Amino acid sequence: MTTILETAIAAARLGGKILMESLDDLESKQVQRKQEFDFVTQIDHRSEEAILKLIRERHPGHSVLAEESGGSKEEQDYLWIIDPLDGTKNYIHGFPFFAISIALQFENELRVGVVFDPVRNELFHAQKGKGAFLNDDPIKVSETTDFSECLLATGFPFRDKNLTEPYLEAFKELFYQVSDFRRAGAAAIDLAYVACGRLDGFWELRLNSWDIAAGILLIEEAGGKVTDIWRGDTHLKTGHIVASNGLIHERITEATRNKFKDSMLIRVGK
Repeated sequence: MTTILETAIAAARLGGKILMESLDDLESKQVQRKQEFDFVTQIDHRSEEAILKLIRERHPGHSVLAEESGGSKEEQDYLWIIDPLDGTKNYIHGFPFFAISIALQFENELRVGVVFDPVRNELFHAQKGKGAFLNDDPIKVSETTDFSECLLATGFPFRDKNLTEPYLEAFKELFYQVSDFRRAGAAAIDLAYVACGRLDGFWELRLNSWDIAAGILLIEEAGGKVTDIWRGDTHLKTGHIVASNGLIHERITEATRNKFKDSMLIRVGK
């Protein structure tokens, strides 16, 4: 998988270069509304096009699932899962917290994951069974066991306001138990921060697979734990995710698993 990892890293850096070139030029971003509360920029498309071109040149026949262009079905065993700009709203406003997320599945198992933060030039990467790294340095999840000392992150379900009340109930329950919360608006970076120990845990609902695929592998390879909000394994498909250092996982899911009825959250991720 070394060649595939090299491709993922090169593609992420290429996308990051495109994002940084237009970060301070709002006019060039050409913001469009995808749906209510959801936006896309011309830079999302440019980043994705460049990433896909590189991947297809190096690995023709592989399938791709990308946020803006959707999916293709060539060689089903290999599937690239790509978010060319995670944190679009941040990017639109010049808020410097966004990333490129690229993962590869082989036979439905995550094998490679890359999250690149071009603002800080931080490249997180992992291969199945080979550990997780920040640039060239190995990373591990935190060792925090005291829940009152934990720093957690989350994101709010802006696409579905019907979830607001139960979400806030779960948030409130956790808020009174932990040291503090962060809500920065880019799940790929939040997951990478769990992997390197900057955060002790993260949870969110209704994310897409391209938001979380790379981050899932980063955390698992860094020694952490990732499940859905009911402690099951549907997180990549449903987008209902809890990620942690593994030591506080049950404390987070105690607050999430009973707040949401299955009927509220039925959704198959893209």
